[in-house]
Amino acid sequence: MKRIVRWYPLLIPLVSCAGSERSAPTVSAHADAPHRATDTATQSGAQRFTHKEVMIPMRDGVRLQTAVFVPNGAVAPLPFLFTRTPYGIPPDERWTETGRYHELIADGYIFVFQNLRGRFASEGQWVMQRPPRTTSGDTIDESTDAYDTIEWLLANVPNHNARVGMYGVSYSGWTTTMALLEPHPALKATSPQGSPADMFVGDDFHHNGAFRLSYGFEYAALVEMAKERNTNFEFDRYDTYEWYLALGTLSHANERYFHGRIPSWNNFVQHPNRDTFWRDQAFETHLRDTKVPNLNVVGWWDQEDFYGPFKIYQLLEAKDDKHLNYLVAGPWNHGGWFSKGDHLGPIAFGSETGTHFRTNVHAPWFAYWLHGKGEQKLPEALMFQTGSNQWKSYDVWPPKNGIEQRKIYFHADGKLSFERPQADGSMAYDDYVSDPANPVPYRQRPIGPTYSGPEWTKWLVADQRFVDRRPDVLSWQSDVLTDDVVVTGEVIADVFASTSGTDSDWIVKLIDVHPDDYKPEISRNEGHSSKDSEPTLKGYQLMIACEVFRGRFRNSFEKPQPIPRNRTIEYKFSLRDHDHVFKKGHKIMVQVQSTWFPLIDRNPQTYVDNIFLAKAEHYKKAEQRIFRSKSSASGIILPVRSESSTPRKAP
Repeated sequence: MKRIVRWYPLLIPLVSCAGSERSAPTVSAHADAPHRATDTATQSGAQRFTHKEVMIPMRDGVRLQTAVFVPNGAVAPLPFLFTRTPYGIPPDERWTETGRYHELIADGYIFVFQNLRGRFASEGQWVMQRPPRTTSGDTIDESTDAYDTIEWLLANVPNHNARVGMYGVSYSGWTTTMALLEPHPALKATSPQGSPADMFVGDDFHHNGAFRLSYGFEYAALVEMAKERNTNFEFDRYDTYEWYLALGTLSHANERYFHGRIPSWNNFVQHPNRDTFWRDQAFETHLRDTKVPNLNVVGWWDQEDFYGPFKIYQLLEAKDDKHLNYLVAGPWNHGGWFSKGDHLGPIAFGSETGTHFRTNVHAPWFAYWLHGKGEQKLPEALMFQTGSNQWKSYDVWPPKNGIEQRKIYFHADGKLSFERPQADGSMAYDDYVSDPANPVPYRQRPIGPTYSGPEWTKWLVADQRFVDRRPDVLSWQSDVLTDDVVVTGEVIADVFASTSGTDSDWIVKLIDVHPDDYKPEISRNEGHSSKDSEPTLKGYQLMIACEVFRGRFRNSFEKPQPIPRNRTIEYKFSLRDHDHVFKKGHKIMVQVQSTWFPLIDRNPQTYVDNIFLAKAEHYKKAEQRIFRSKSSASGIILPVRSESSTPRKAP
């Protein structure tokens, strides 16, 4: 049977089977397991490893369920590669067949997988995103658990070379980053991949204070409804758009389904603002300098943790005197670098970018630092530039030389131009009515559950024509480009808007519009001929950047404020970093809307202290105005590369 990887929130599971849509493997409990290891040779695959399952004691006596896979026949001492997860450790050797480990297995490592506290057979209490320990007397956190595990491995597993590497995707990327706070001396290389960094500002559960409803609701159910398995929430409607709309106010989640028994959901309700609960989790509070060689990895269309890797890189870069901090970005969704990476949805990239990353970056990174093999030739930032479909090398990220900050402005009649509007007065605006009872869907309906089916993993590359010309979605489009426009760095939305309500969400999308006669230079081949696949990209509206901002947080994420009715206010917020070429013959489009459902919970558009406790009568229609006058010139600020400045092509 062919093995496939099924994508989960915050982590790629270790094993799943084709056609089975099941969760990561459940491991039977070993509450009474002894501290010493018991040898059990694996009975699957090529029997390349001897598998030991152990309960490793932490400094407070809690024991964590850990699987150790030692290569059979190894002669020279080997380094460890260590991953920490809340989703279940592999019970046998099937994880070697997923493809994501092939290059690493060839180099030779002792692989270690560990369940976090309170998950599966690990003892202790499960805490979502357990904050770093503080001077208040806390004795343990994910960093100390990583430290204690490494200490145990060095003392109890023979034939090692005293070097440890850590890496993981999503939640395991986060635990890898946590290990950097108080790193064990034997920790010689890390690679947090698709890791969150701030759950209120830009990662899984909130974006700029707006709650990610379908993700947060379904993830809380997945992880916390059962300790020893991953459990998908069972919807009684095929279209979850309809289900979440019928749910009504967020208070009904506890009343009807969770009944106060899901700690993560309770935390969402109790902490609607960026208070100490969220700040204590954020790496900005704790991550100070680079002590260990660190490779940050992110996908341009990561549907879960796009903000985090750039933020972690930025925090570590501030004090990277030894040049140990690196960044890689490719044309991937969450964890997509472990696929071939030759396409995402209908968008083809002309090469197997995932294979390139694993072969030329990922495996050599650990081979150099843990085996002492090869050379460290990575540039500071290695970026796959979409549009041109080429790998680019940068000495600094984001680059500054040769970059001009140019604003592309909204104009009358849906026009978009680099020319500043000259219209004066308060009548230069476009408007729409935002209705919480009829929110804009974030992807094509019917919308299936987040973690069932492939739609969630590729919705960020979906054709945006499915909402274009909705009366509550505004669009502005440039003329056909006569030259390439190369955008490299941080993209910023700068929108002047008013609302008739007292709270509002603003969603801004930057889109690459393909020509109606588009003929791709490269095509995706997934059982269809190039001729069959080409028409899907004619006139295609591909999102390059998108973000939501909750208006109540315009002055502070800690202290929200009502929006004054019908007052023009400037909202300036990041659409994050990108490296993309809008090709000659294409158009640039910007869309603005106020709902994105059920990805983002419905803003009542009436200010209440806590939206999780809002009542049905608070949800009201609002007239939204987006201004495009000379004094209130809405648009997008683009970091445009000059023609005379070209980054190095990566080898």
